[in-house]
Amino acid sequence: MYIKVKRKDVIRIPPERLGEDINELAQELTQLSFEGKIVGDRSLIVLTANIKPVGEGRIVHGDGAVYQDVEYEAMMFRLDNQEVVEGMVCEVLKFGAFIRFGPLDGLLHISQVMDDHIDVDVENQRLVGKETRRDIRVNNDVRARIVTVSVNERNPRESKIGLTMRQAGLGKLDWIQDLGKKEEN
Repeated sequence: MYIKVKRKDVIRIPPERLGEDINELAQELTQLSFEGKIVGDRSLIVLTANIKPVGEGRIVHGDGAVYQDVEYEAMMFRLDNQEVVEGMVCEVLKFGAFIRFGPLDGLLHISQVMDDHIDVDVENQRLVGKETRRDIRVNNDVRARIVTVSVNERNPRESKIGLTMRQAGLGKLDWIQDLGKKEEN
């Protein structure tokens, strides 16, 4: 889920950058320091805006850099267990499919695709139900639920996010629409 919040943090201005325009430095260093980082409660800062330096900076003995408080607005992507997400299949492997939702990817293990045995067709990048013949392929839009989250704060793209589609209202979006049409008749 995307949320917009106001944040206050501290940036480090290296000694060789002292004397440059503080507003431009605050903008550049805030973006470099915080965009793409996981903070607090498993939230990824996607974008920073309206960055303002606050007060005077502090010098730490032996460092030479200036530590400057900044206030800014952050667009964040928060990962919540049991949240329903919509995404696109970006890769199919012998053990499941990776689903891209927002700025991250989650793993949909073959045991969590549907209530059917799954044949894996890696060559054609698809997972096929043996009895139903339903399939999911690369670039298909799907709806899934987050069931596990293990966040890697140092490298958010390597976080482990587990997904399921084995519940009512989840699955390939075409399947869900077809089910809605059948219920209308």
